[in-house]
Amino acid sequence: MFTARSLTIPLLLSFSLTSFAQDWPSYGNDPGGMRYSTLDQINPTNVGRLKVAWVHDTGEFSDGTALPTSSSFETTPLLVEGVLYVVTVFHRLLALDPVTGKTIWEFDPKFDRSQRVNLYHSRGLAYWTDGTRKRIFLADQLGRLFSVDTETHALDPAFGVDGMADLQAGMGVDKYPHLRYGNTSPVAPCGDKVVVGGWVSDGETQGPSGDIRAFNALTGELAWRFHTVPRPGEYGHSTWEEGSWIDRGGTNVWSTMSVDPELEWVFAPLTSPSTDYYGGDRKGMNLFGDSIVAIDCNSGKRQWHFQTIHHDLWDWDLPVYPNLVEVVRDGRKIPAVAQIAKTGFVFVLDRVTGQPLFPIEERPVEISKVPGEESWPTQPFPVKPPPFARQSMTRDEITDVTPESRAECMEMIDGAYFDGPMFRAIREQLTIQFPGTNGGANWGGGSFDPTEGVLFVNSMDVGGPKQMVERPEDAKVPYRSRGVKFGRFWDSNMYPCQKPPWGSLTAIDLNTGEFRWQSVLGEIDELTKRGIPKTGTSNLGGSIVTRGGLVFIAATNDKRIRAFDKHTGEELWEARLPASGHATPITYQGKDGKQYIVIAAGGGNKYNEDFSGKLVAFALP
Repeated sequence: MFTARSLTIPLLLSFSLTSFAQDWPSYGNDPGGMRYSTLDQINPTNVGRLKVAWVHDTGEFSDGTALPTSSSFETTPLLVEGVLYVVTVFHRLLALDPVTGKTIWEFDPKFDRSQRVNLYHSRGLAYWTDGTRKRIFLADQLGRLFSVDTETHALDPAFGVDGMADLQAGMGVDKYPHLRYGNTSPVAPCGDKVVVGGWVSDGETQGPSGDIRAFNALTGELAWRFHTVPRPGEYGHSTWEEGSWIDRGGTNVWSTMSVDPELEWVFAPLTSPSTDYYGGDRKGMNLFGDSIVAIDCNSGKRQWHFQTIHHDLWDWDLPVYPNLVEVVRDGRKIPAVAQIAKTGFVFVLDRVTGQPLFPIEERPVEISKVPGEESWPTQPFPVKPPPFARQSMTRDEITDVTPESRAECMEMIDGAYFDGPMFRAIREQLTIQFPGTNGGANWGGGSFDPTEGVLFVNSMDVGGPKQMVERPEDAKVPYRSRGVKFGRFWDSNMYPCQKPPWGSLTAIDLNTGEFRWQSVLGEIDELTKRGIPKTGTSNLGGSIVTRGGLVFIAATNDKRIRAFDKHTGEELWEARLPASGHATPITYQGKDGKQYIVIAAGGGNKYNEDFSGKLVAFALP
């Protein structure tokens, strides 16, 4: 039973450039996700002196041998009022001393490690306060939302049932028990609500719902539900052919959301509808697939939306929240959203109206030749900024970093549909798509410097070889996608099949829509030893930017964290990690007055065979 309690409206967690100098209270520091810090103790003159200050080993990881799957330690910690909060790969909440890394207290939700999930991972936590009560919200892969009282270090008994709300309830899990519903990203506090997305299957036509919901932050009661696949009578329902909306899978928010506390709106990045490569059974534009949707946190009503891909056939989800930023037009500051996409595009829109702040053109694209499919004839192309990632290639651009790599890649493309622009429909013939399903950019997203109007985006260039294969007559859909033996457009060493660079960090001026610089991100040690210049690497995770003039980023699969000069793109510092840091770092000022940089170094994921559960902190000696 829910326990009734008198409610008060929380204080708005509005962001100022000074109030968060010492702390990092939200996933992106401020609720709008700029990932900017005003700290400047560490700067280009001394960053080369950074040393490891402490290492906290959570002791939690899985290489997939003793447990059903492997892990990836992707968490971004929070620093609130002198306590560092971290969630492990098995969803254990740790409260640490931010100066020493020692455990102060912990909460264990007793995650069932025998459960088969895609990866054991969690990208982070959410902090909420009404000025008196203080809570950490933890959502896990079993679809449970816990409210932990930071004063008592225990579950809030007034929230849900004994401190836990069941997020699977009402989402169709009982109807599709063979499919999963859970959470891998932090929820989004907004006013007196917490807004929740969810991870669902995108490989089956029907399954658990991808709807967005809000829960009362004190009681756990459901406040509203936004139908991401509109129902009869709702806006956007006509974009689905008759009946195709029913129990449609996908069209969810598996990633993070951003919040404007003054508007009390949440901004949700939606993914592709299922199945992700065949849409013959869901003809139409398919709202709100691949759309940015602005939702009123109090009512759950759509304020505006912008669809970045119509009738997605490429699995190019929107993988990260839109950064809430300000851009300058004719000397006037305009609140905006900057949505980074897997496609390599950045969509810059007016935050209040959703109107583009740079032109976006609907251009004709190739029509699918797969029987039964009706691909959409046009797609939106931003005129500015330019794409920050590769969107096509030719046979002349096949790798030559090593003779062995070139031979493997040439064999892979033999007979493939290869040359051509973006949004080429995947054929029954092997088709090489750029970017691949991981992007471009992914859930790491970007960081934004509000003092200069610059967005920093890390990306990778890894293609996706796919072909459509006919299914048996009794199958739910007549075609499925099939990949190749190496999974992606790379060789047996995971060297991408096109000429480098394979990973980049790009600085984009959102006032002008132009690049300020683009630098190679990452290196492959084996190639470096052979005298080959830095190639860049695949990367998952994100960056932060500081007033001190630095961009900090790990993300790469080369076990390093780096600092770049935010004005020039010059790499100024790097340090080895216990495993690759597929996460986003944070920075804060400790009680000892020192500025710290903290990164989760977990390895694993799609790019590594090394696994760890270590949190590493750096500071000046």
